[in-house]
Amino acid sequence: MNMSQYPAAIAQAAQTVNDLDSQIQAVQLNIHRLEASIDKQIAFDSELKNDSQRKARRFELLEVNLEYQHALNTVMRLTNQKANAVANLEYLRNQFSVAKLEARLAIARQLNGSDIGDLLLGVS
Repeated sequence: MNMSQYPAAIAQAAQTVNDLDSQIQAVQLNIHRLEASIDKQIAFDSELKNDSQRKARRFELLEVNLEYQHALNTVMRLTNQKANAVANLEYLRNQFSVAKLEARLAIARQLNGSDIGDLLLGVS
């Protein structure tokens, strides 16, 4: 990849991470909505006598709720994709750093002895 292409690639990779983060938040919001709906259902169930029964019933209802299970699977999938996207972003950033160092080294090799010391020290 050409050095001038790295900033755009890095920006695109960062946008991918942000998009996945937004998708995860949307699915988590849906999960919380589904949990609240089931919690409401349990709260008005007079047959449930204690907290243990309510917790067990909540677990049962969530376990058989296909929308909830699908949402959990989606969060896991998106979280995995986000981890891969973050790794790709870091990889691009590191590649860009290496490319910049290699460009500096190439410039330094073209200069004579006294100019090399000034370049490496950042003196103009």
